[in-house]
Amino acid sequence: MEQRTEEVLSPYRVFSRKEWAALREDTPMTLTPDEIVRLRSLHDRLDMAEVEEIYLPLSRLLSMYVAATQRLFVAQNRFLGTMDAKMPYVIGVAGSVAVGKSTTARVLQALLARWPNVPKVDLVTTDGFLYPNAVLEREGLMEKKGFPESYDLPALLRFLTDVKAGRRPARAPVYSHLIYDVVPNQWIEIDRPDILIVEGLNVLQTGRLPKDGKAIPFVSDFFDFSVYLDASEELLKAWYVDRFLTLRSTAFRDPKSYFHRYSNLSDEEATMTAASIWTRINLVNLHENILPTRQRADLILRKGESHQIEEVWLRRL
Repeated sequence: MEQRTEEVLSPYRVFSRKEWAALREDTPMTLTPDEIVRLRSLHDRLDMAEVEEIYLPLSRLLSMYVAATQRLFVAQNRFLGTMDAKMPYVIGVAGSVAVGKSTTARVLQALLARWPNVPKVDLVTTDGFLYPNAVLEREGLMEKKGFPESYDLPALLRFLTDVKAGRRPARAPVYSHLIYDVVPNQWIEIDRPDILIVEGLNVLQTGRLPKDGKAIPFVSDFFDFSVYLDASEELLKAWYVDRFLTLRSTAFRDPKSYFHRYSNLSDEEATMTAASIWTRINLVNLHENILPTRQRADLILRKGESHQIEEVWLRRL
């Protein structure tokens, strides 16, 4: 009885993989197997079945949401007697380190850009809005990199404001995972996209509200739809360690890599190092800042051991 009550009161409808896949209906597959391989991140298990059963139904749903938002925008302009430029539809993608946010964001971008009306779909990650390492080191925040306080939040909010206002072009800083730092004087230009995907660890976080009721913006205020990638802590840790071991023998071997010092670790040493970083930094960030925002998402994609999405939670309207 208690479980049934929780289901009735839940803000989400929960779908099994099979149930969600049936919602694809006649949505066409527009990606080739080779393209899918190029879209997936290290250790992700993205394949044709995952795109067909999870992302094509999501693409169909988003096409309906975008069309409905556009109709509402036209209706509001008519009501106000204004001629405002069409605002981009903004999709947020959140979740833990190693859960596969980047893959999801890239797949969505590729699918949405191939709708029949060929919309312009841009993608930015919030990594570029991290403070430079020099600032983080000066402020004693290098061990908090990826935590909310490590981001230049005012700059991120200005960027999103510019995008929503149709200012052209809006500029986002570039981040390099090789040097583990923001690249000085390099920018991504976002020029009035139809859809913008914003991917990051903490994009659904709100923070403490002011007691005086003052209006303050949060990153998620700019989202029209949001996705949270979810998995158990045990799986996230295992995926993080596996990724670290792979990078040790690939990207970390580049002398320019910030993590080059880890390239000669033995398997045992690398596993212990990765597990320590996970427990000391990423797990704390997950508990304190990321997981608490899960219930703010419009859609939760729950992953199982094979990296495949096993359940889809869609927020009720």
